[in-house]
Amino acid sequence: MESTFHELTQLLIEKNNKLSYEKARTWIELVWEDFEATYAKAGYDYKGKAVTEKVVRQWVNTYGEQIHEFAAQNPKYKHLIDDKEDDDLVH
Repeated sequence: MESTFHELTQLLIEKNNKLSYEKARTWIELVWEDFEATYAKAGYDYKGKAVTEKVVRQWVNTYGEQIHEFAAQNPKYKHLIDDKEDDDLVH
């Protein structure tokens, strides 16, 4: 699982150079968990890690460049781009 998260984090950084490794990793873990939780709440059977990885990879490829803009407009994710206390964004 660690290698999958690392690989997806690297992919997100390639798509969005405004994110540090730490912020990108946080995004990957958050999207992964959100997908699995939403899928379960909808009553679907768990399809395994491979399906979740495929979906997260697709989202990174599609939305990775703008993920920091999404966070700025969504209070639930605001803390992920609020870098006043820590300087995780790449300048």
